[in-house]
Amino acid sequence: MLQIVFIGIGTGVAAALLFASVVSGSILATLLFYLAPLPILIAGLGWSPWAAIIAALFGAIGLGAILGFYFFIAFLIGVGLPAWWLGYLALLARPVTTSGNASTPANVEWYPLGHLVLWSAIIGALIVLVAVPNFGTDKESFQAGLRSAFERAIQSQATPDLRAASGGHDFQRLIDLLVLAIPPAAAVLATLVNVFNLWLAGHIVKVSGRLRRPWPDLAELQLPGYAAGVLAAAVAGALLPGLVGLLAGVLAASVLMAYAIHGFAVLHAITRGLASRGVALGGAYATVIVFGWPVLGMSLLGLADAFFNVRARVATKRGPPSLRT
Repeated sequence: MLQIVFIGIGTGVAAALLFASVVSGSILATLLFYLAPLPILIAGLGWSPWAAIIAALFGAIGLGAILGFYFFIAFLIGVGLPAWWLGYLALLARPVTTSGNASTPANVEWYPLGHLVLWSAIIGALIVLVAVPNFGTDKESFQAGLRSAFERAIQSQATPDLRAASGGHDFQRLIDLLVLAIPPAAAVLATLVNVFNLWLAGHIVKVSGRLRRPWPDLAELQLPGYAAGVLAAAVAGALLPGLVGLLAGVLAASVLMAYAIHGFAVLHAITRGLASRGVALGGAYATVIVFGWPVLGMSLLGLADAFFNVRARVATKRGPPSLRT
């Protein structure tokens, strides 16, 4: 138990330092900031959820004592508790019994990878939702507060020419577009950060030999059936006026990102055995990274697999490996 406490304290300090690096405002500091959940996830996956919750609390208390109550809340809600929860879920397992004999365990069924991805999306949306009251308590005040934050950032960081242009009509239209796009984009980014940190922590713990669950196969990732219902409800809610519609749009964006990850899993599955598999996968990832918008195609592929079982249909069409020509 003492080892778990020391691991929790050490990883909590590391996470807090990564989180606090954003204060410097540099690009490198921003990248380090996004890695803040990583030490807590490593503690949770490599030792126990107790080590992770100690890390989350110790990091939050330390930041609060040094930088103030806002950093305590921001770290605890935005980093500590989400990382602990994802690590806890990743280690959940239940015995699977042999057929017809409930008393003889055959192996262990681990918490499904698709459920972890959906939880990453839900947490990503919740992080954005918790930040909304910092700018306003209704849609109009929120957007006004966000606009004001953008304008202050431009005035403090921009060159004299850019400051002069900031009063122009085109520039104001750009600000309007950012005000609309930033909340769902932030939810998408938070989802990706959660998934990436969970993946990286898993790799690190696996290399160390402490990972208890077998490494999952990306090609078998499947979002739970109720994810489609969550997405449908969020899309419908996004049509509502006011802050409710805005918040529902944030959730819809994060769940769509989860379906995009599902879509990449489908792509990994249906390209198996193809000579050009590396080119196809590399091209798909590069296109999404460079252009961004093709991620919607991956979301549609994930949705298509959820409803029409694309992977099984492709596998059936190909037939067993020995029968391929």
